[in-house]
Amino acid sequence: QVELVESGGGSVQSGGSLTLSCAGPGTRSCMGWFRQPPGKEREAVASIDFDRRTNYAESVKGRFTISQDNADRTLFLQMNNLRPEDTAMYYCASETPSYGSGGYYCRHEYARWGQGTQVAVSS
Repeated sequence: QVELVESGGGSVQSGGSLTLSCAGPGTRSCMGWFRQPPGKEREAVASIDFDRRTNYAESVKGRFTISQDNADRTLFLQMNNLRPEDTAMYYCASETPSYGSGGYYCRHEYARWGQGTQVAVSS
């Protein structure tokens, strides 16, 4: 069963914008976006925790925004001012929140992954 499905990728020129979406039965309240540029390792892009705290890679801060619909937990990545170095396959991932003495928290150890959506940015 496919648990996470990404959409919204495409080809844009430098400076353009795209919004990626991630939906499916595998969405949870701890989620993240990752990307794998051609010939390179996969890297973290952004994450959102169950308390809505967000984290971003330095390379995308101020340009990308991660958000999640509270109703159906669809995950989004708004990408503005895209650069050629943003070209990559983008993946969403999720984990079930853990519970400890301080309450729920996200480990950022993602168990569910989508198949990816391709983003290509030309100069």
